[in-house]
Amino acid sequence: MTSIPTLRVALFTDSYAEANGVARLSRALETYSRDRALPLLCVHGGTATSVTERGSISRLELRRSRAAFQLESDLSFDPLLWRHYSRAKRTLERFAPDIIHITGPSDVGQIGALLGHRLSIPMVGSWHTNLHQYAALRVSKWLGKSGPASHAISTAIERHVLSAALLFYRIPRVLLAPNPALVDLLAQRTARPAHLMPHGVDTQAFTPAKRTRTDGPLRIGFVGRLSAEKNVRLLARLDRVLKHAGVPPCQVVVIGHGQERRQLEEGMPTAAFCGVLTGDALARAYADLDLFVFPSESETFGLAVLEAMASGLAVLAMAQGGPTAFVEHGVSGWLAYGDDEFIDAAVRLVHDAALRQALGHGARTRALALSWEAAFDRIHEVYVATLRQARVSEQSLAAPLAAESTRPDRSLGGPVM
Repeated sequence: MTSIPTLRVALFTDSYAEANGVARLSRALETYSRDRALPLLCVHGGTATSVTERGSISRLELRRSRAAFQLESDLSFDPLLWRHYSRAKRTLERFAPDIIHITGPSDVGQIGALLGHRLSIPMVGSWHTNLHQYAALRVSKWLGKSGPASHAISTAIERHVLSAALLFYRIPRVLLAPNPALVDLLAQRTARPAHLMPHGVDTQAFTPAKRTRTDGPLRIGFVGRLSAEKNVRLLARLDRVLKHAGVPPCQVVVIGHGQERRQLEEGMPTAAFCGVLTGDALARAYADLDLFVFPSESETFGLAVLEAMASGLAVLAMAQGGPTAFVEHGVSGWLAYGDDEFIDAAVRLVHDAALRQALGHGARTRALALSWEAAFDRIHEVYVATLRQARVSEQSLAAPLAAESTRPDRSLGGPVM
């Protein structure tokens, strides 16, 4: 176990109890901190307002009001969450953090950013969601038509939402991003130091050993939010193609929930829709698949892909975004450029059991090298560097003030030399 400094960290997270990547990362950081007796305060939205303390872990849950609206099935925003500001401030001052970590411009994140600014606590911001791409995809869906006008509108929306998000990410002193392209974007557009934020996976929880299926049709699975930005409509197209491709009997298994579920159910009558699964039920569901497909082109990381790899599955993902950082094409998974190539690759993988087995072995091997322990060790190094940078800045600001205080006071008159 790596020895790391005992910093007091306050995490203001977009999600905690939900079934998404930010929530899983937040809970994993809490577990990591508890196991190492590192003080952590986790602030998140929820259904009740409460403060709990257990060992080195403190948690402040802020109840969202009836004014909260759903951005997605697993993500809400409450414009009235500011009513908890004083409570959050008292809790934060009592905890006395060295560092505040904000996961995004959510209702909770905005409170954390203001508190960090007003209390002069160094802040780290991490980027988890491509809000600009999501907004553009939603607008395109609402417009319902393709063409120059629709493209111009969605492009303008994407540009403006990105600019707004980057304004928020100029508030923290140091930034984290889950893939190299986003690290470069944040560094260039915010003029802040940006670092790669590693992820990990629990390879004891997600493992091929939990497989129980021995027969039946080949199962092709997807895990994630059923929304436009995940490109999930491609699953329906894949289902139709497989029915006429002369491949072995197949069934598509969809795990998750979201606005696209009804349309997918109508277009995929033979698919299995499992809803949201968590914990051991999710791990067993992964292990019982034969192929994992992930058609999202806007993924910042793709934690579901890594969980599937840990489960020993051949994975098929798009050759852009987060999965490209840890999937090696032809070794630990298969990467496709665009929808047509994705469909062709899926048909090939369904036909070729030996290739699926080889990719599944490579995927498990790769996942074993990506632990949450190593990921959070690296993130704590960034916390330490941020605190050190803040202290240097304080000293550089204090030096001129100290020099000024030693000069003779001319304010009461007297000869000026």
